[in-house]
Amino acid sequence: MDQDFRWMVAREAPHLRRFAISLTGDVERGDDLVQDAVERALRKRQLWQRSGSIRSWLFKLLYRVYLNQRQRGRVESNAISAMQYSAAQSSPARQDGHLEMMDIVGALQALPSDQREAVLLVGLEGMAYDEAADVLGVPIGTLKSRLFRGRETLWTVRRGERAPNLRRVK
Repeated sequence: MDQDFRWMVAREAPHLRRFAISLTGDVERGDDLVQDAVERALRKRQLWQRSGSIRSWLFKLLYRVYLNQRQRGRVESNAISAMQYSAAQSSPARQDGHLEMMDIVGALQALPSDQREAVLLVGLEGMAYDEAADVLGVPIGTLKSRLFRGRETLWTVRRGERAPNLRRVK
C-alpha cells in the first residue's frame, strides 16, 4: 500500500512542478516547493481519504505550503507561466510565436494572484471547477467568478485593448 501511494504521488509530480513554478516564478523555488509538499504528503499520507482524488489532495497540499511560505515571506508573489519555463527548456521558437507567448506570460503576470491561480488550475492543469475550488479553498461560485474575470482580462489584453482594472473586485 505504501508503494502504491508513493507511485501515485510520483505520477503527479510533473503537474505539481509546473503549478509550483507558475506560483513562485522561479524553477528552483518551484522545485523546493514541490519537495516540501511531497515530503509533507508522505508524512501525512494517512490524512488522504481514498474516496477523493489524490491529485486534488496533492495540489491543495502544495497550495497550502505555498501560502504558508508566502505569508512568511519566503516566496515572492510574482509568478511566471509554465509556458515560459517550457519554452526556456525547448528549442528556440520563431520570433512571432515567442513574442506572442511573452505577451501571454505578461498578461498572466498582470492578473491578481487569485485570478491567476484559478486560470492556471483550470486552464493549464485542466482541473474541474469543483476540484480547483477545493484546492484553493473557496466556494465554486468564487472560483468561477475569479476564472471569468481572469479570462476576460486575458482576452482583453490579447485583443490589444487596455485591460480593465479588476483588482478592486474580490
